Amino acid sequence: MFIYLLCFLDRSNIGNAKLLNAATGNSLVQSTHISDQQYLVALMIFIVAYTLFETPSNYMLKKFRPSRWIAFLMMGWGLMTMVLGAAHNFAALVVIRFLLGAFEAGLFPGMIYCLTFWYKQDERALRAALILACATLGGAFGGAIAYGVGHMNDIRGLEGWRWLFIIEGAPSCACAILVFFLYPDFPETVSWLSDEERNLAIERIKGVSSLGHAKITWKEAKLTLMDWRLYLHYLVYISISVPFSSISLFSPTIVSGLGYEGLNAQLFTVPPYAIAFVLTVLVSWQSDKHNMRSWGAFFSLAIAGISFLVQGALPSHAFKARYGLLCVAVAFSFSGIPPLLSWLTANLRSTGASTLAVPLNVSIGQIGQIVGVYIFKSSEAPGYPTGHFTNAAFLIEGALVVLLLRWIYTGWNRRLLPGEQKWKL
Repeated sequence: MFIYLLCFLDRSNIGNAKLLNAATGNSLVQSTHISDQQYLVALMIFIVAYTLFETPSNYMLKKFRPSRWIAFLMMGWGLMTMVLGAAHNFAALVVIRFLLGAFEAGLFPGMIYCLTFWYKQDERALRAALILACATLGGAFGGAIAYGVGHMNDIRGLEGWRWLFIIEGAPSCACAILVFFLYPDFPETVSWLSDEERNLAIERIKGVSSLGHAKITWKEAKLTLMDWRLYLHYLVYISISVPFSSISLFSPTIVSGLGYEGLNAQLFTVPPYAIAFVLTVLVSWQSDKHNMRSWGAFFSLAIAGISFLVQGALPSHAFKARYGLLCVAVAFSFSGIPPLLSWLTANLRSTGASTLAVPLNVSIGQIGQIVGVYIFKSSEAPGYPTGHFTNAAFLIEGALVVLLLRWIYTGWNRRLLPGEQKWKL
């Protein structure tokens, strides 16, 4: 959880840096003299690298062991975040953001994959939620930290946004050392399990999950790539990735359009993320407890979609109503992701499928993240109707695809012979 909090913090802090100390002419875009279009390119290049390196990174995680590979990734993205504090022009910003995306790419799908080494299908949604919920904590801490760091502007001749990158990158580098020595790899290899505990851990997941020592075969890979129902899962993840991206990168911008300016725009990004943390854990806990992952995802996507739709329809001066709806939209946008990931992994029945399908799901979802980069147009401030309506459209479409997938799995379950393993709903 702490690892993913640091990862999300280092990924999304560019949104805080964009506006930090703008009133005194010391924000990221002002100091580096970049245009709005160049800023969007810097955001998108991260997603390009993230997409390219996600699936290869998942393979490397298995080859080199999670503890070593995750530690390597953490050291890399922590250093890149700190180096961002030294960027002085558009070219440097783009190159560093690309490298940051390359290092961060393997973490989230890798951690979801690691859950399959340790937990059964009905135990994963809550664990995935606790990890993902730390993205909401990262957003909350990011706003609070940016508010405090904004008062460090011009200390030792550095703008506040440079201090922000340095301060938020350093913990990732320090934590990488601990991860190298302490992160648990596979039940078969960790030293702190007794023989009895080790056998129990392996037997618990045998036949329903991925074993760390199992090898990936080309036959499994081919079957996974040709499994058409997985692409419906990927389509839903594209849909949820649009608001995930736009909220992560533009929450200070959206809040500034609600009448909050300067450092207050950083501070008022905290409540939506704090609410999202509680709701994400709650929805995922209930999804696991009642085996209703599809319903957890459906209602989350539908409520978030309706909230964005109403936000876009409200007049721009309805600040309080729009802020309240933003809290609802952010919370339910995040709460839909863990049930979707748990639902996917629960219906993957081989090592090859788990190794490929999880990173492919997140990689293909980057299409949605690219869309999210471009929908909040500065020319439409303070209402940003294109951003809100686009988020609404993708979320409602995603909710409908969830219903379609549930209907397909329900039909397949009806046709199963006695004793055959059911598809999870």
